[in-house]
Amino acid sequence: MNPDPFLIAGKPVRSRLLVGTGKYADFEQTRKAIEASGAEIVTVAIRRTNIGQNPNEPNLLDVIPPSRYTLLPNTAGCYTAQDAVRTLRLARELLDGHSLVKLEVLGDPHTLFPNMVETLAAAETLIRDGFQVMVYCSDDPIMAKRLEELGCVAIMPLASLIGSGMGILNPWNLGIIIDNARVPVIVDAGVGTASDAAIAMELGCAGVLMNTAIALAKDPILMASAMKKGVEAGREAFLAGRMPKKTYQASPSSPTSGMIR
Repeated sequence: MNPDPFLIAGKPVRSRLLVGTGKYADFEQTRKAIEASGAEIVTVAIRRTNIGQNPNEPNLLDVIPPSRYTLLPNTAGCYTAQDAVRTLRLARELLDGHSLVKLEVLGDPHTLFPNMVETLAAAETLIRDGFQVMVYCSDDPIMAKRLEELGCVAIMPLASLIGSGMGILNPWNLGIIIDNARVPVIVDAGVGTASDAAIAMELGCAGVLMNTAIALAKDPILMASAMKKGVEAGREAFLAGRMPKKTYQASPSSPTSGMIR
């Protein structure tokens, strides 16, 4: 039995690292990076990636087969609740009734910050329609709790802006969201390197989702491996429980009694 289970919508997931499929040089690099990451859940932008809707184009499913990975269709590029709902209904048709999805409704094309009013509306419609919704959101604890109350199966607050690589800018808000959530909290957006992923996990996040940090690294395959290790190390550190911080007070690591005089 797994002593530290990671469950999404009641189903066990092996890896706490979730990855995207965009921005790679080609599908072969995508395949190798995802393999190196050890990820089980792979998110796919339905509006930007062919998974069968364009029969004459290369199909991502040829290199990321659903038999091996849990595909997570997402609504990247959607700016209204209506567009997001339509996109995920299309994904469900293409993937033979697949119901686990990632919802994101953007409010601004420059920052890609989420439009929370439209996100709430889309989440409510999708949940009523039988979808299991993992939702990208701001790091507002009130909005995060409202999304959980609607029935979202995972809350995915940003660490910083999508693709910025700035890391976790507000650990305090993330901490509030984590402490009050009864569903997995997964950091989504803003991770730049392995230490960012480790910090997210040390805060108590259930997982981390990333794309740009791996795809735009100088060596995406090596970075994918580093991210895998960062997530694992951060989770172990969280479970171990760090020592208390002592401001202006040193504590020697070796015994002070019985010293040779």
